[in-house]
Amino acid sequence: MTSVFSADGKNIPCTVVEAGPCVVTQIKTVETDGYEAVQLGFQEKTAKHTTKPEAGHFKKAGVAPQKHLVEFKGFDGLKTGDVVTADLFEADEYVDVIGTSKGKGFQGVVKRHGFSGVGEATHGQHNRLRAPGSLGASSWPSRVFKGMRMAGRTGGDRVTVQNLQVIKVIPEHNLVLIKGSVPGAKGSIVIIDK
Repeated sequence: MTSVFSADGKNIPCTVVEAGPCVVTQIKTVETDGYEAVQLGFQEKTAKHTTKPEAGHFKKAGVAPQKHLVEFKGFDGLKTGDVVTADLFEADEYVDVIGTSKGKGFQGVVKRHGFSGVGEATHGQHNRLRAPGSLGASSWPSRVFKGMRMAGRTGGDRVTVQNLQVIKVIPEHNLVLIKGSVPGAKGSIVIIDK
């Protein structure tokens, strides 16, 4: 993250996202696929790292192999081989950002679900401060119900952050400055949806 100053002098925290160039690799139509969409590819990759089915797909489109493919609805007037860049976005519009959140590994219930533990270290408590407490009943049902909030792997989920404001667009470098934070670690791939 970084920050920029607005016209009235406010310091706005924002995330810099590289939004392109994205190549149109396929146009899906109702006749051939049953729905309308545009498939965009981002980041070129070498032929060595491309499978034969992918190579045929990109050869048919007449574009270089791409690492990441995503479908979008609502694009009109595009054909395969066209390039979509960051000037698609405008300042002060709102977008949704979809990404994979940071993985935090195996975590206990206090960090994972916000449990408070047993509170104070009194009444004989010496190592139960962050414990989950009781998990279920005894002889019936003789099991723990599904969905019980317990310790486990945290993060690494697909997350959508909605209504983030675009602060600035730098089209010559395909950069979009988005107010606030977006899901994922530095350098991770995100989808910006208008």
